[in-house]
Amino acid sequence: MALSLQSYVRLSSGYPMPLLGLGVYRNGDCFPACLAALKHGYRHIDSARMYRNEAEVGRAVKESGVPRSEVFVTSKVYNAEHGYESTLSAVDSSLERFGFDYLDLFLIHDPLSGKQKRLDTWRALLEAKKVGKLRTVGVSNFGVKHLEEIREAGLETPSVNQIELHPFCQQKEIVEYCNKHGIFVQAYCPLVRGRFDDPVLQDIASKYKKDVAQVLVRWSLQRGFSPLPKSSQPARVVSNANLYDFEISLEDIAKIDALDQGKKGAISWNPVDAD
Repeated sequence: MALSLQSYVRLSSGYPMPLLGLGVYRNGDCFPACLAALKHGYRHIDSARMYRNEAEVGRAVKESGVPRSEVFVTSKVYNAEHGYESTLSAVDSSLERFGFDYLDLFLIHDPLSGKQKRLDTWRALLEAKKVGKLRTVGVSNFGVKHLEEIREAGLETPSVNQIELHPFCQQKEIVEYCNKHGIFVQAYCPLVRGRFDDPVLQDIASKYKKDVAQVLVRWSLQRGFSPLPKSSQPARVVSNANLYDFEISLEDIAKIDALDQGKKGAISWNPVDAD
């Protein structure tokens, strides 16, 4: 599979998104990691209002020397801010924190606010997109039920669903639904938070002379996802992108696929079954 650090997918919104992104979850001092990422070819950074580091991301983009138009930046509105007016205010607040006049992608961070607020929040994001503040809108941690609510309400389908996704928690039902309805899947926790002791992963990493982290991200890319590996260490940020000089064989992909434990394999909050 011919992939490079500059490989993109065109989302249903019409905008291109770099497949590999840098996650900055709970990294309050993410400026060094973001700067290293942009210096070494990343063009996609995934933040959120709940992470409290939008300003650091914006500063890194400005100081990197990379044109703003070349960097794909995401943020998210979490359940405490859900609702129509509060979401519109959250979008404006995020733009101010980043120092940007638009965001490339804005997501509903989780489905924990209940059906009515989920739909009100989605309507607000569509409005913010309509007036040009957001280029693409989507959701995160949404199960099939939550995605169906949007469809049944006659509203525009999300372009993206960002979910916990790695070999031990493959969320197959959600992925199948998203693929069927043109919703691109982003994978958070692709590095299983450093749990690299699985013998199958270790054997495959040894075979390709790579580390387990690189195998995990490469697997995610070859499965057609957009992985968002997180690291606060600049050297590790660079290492995590050193994965375009090898391709995992179909046989080895199948071995990794077989590690799936369903929802038991989740290592994060994974609220895809919320009411």
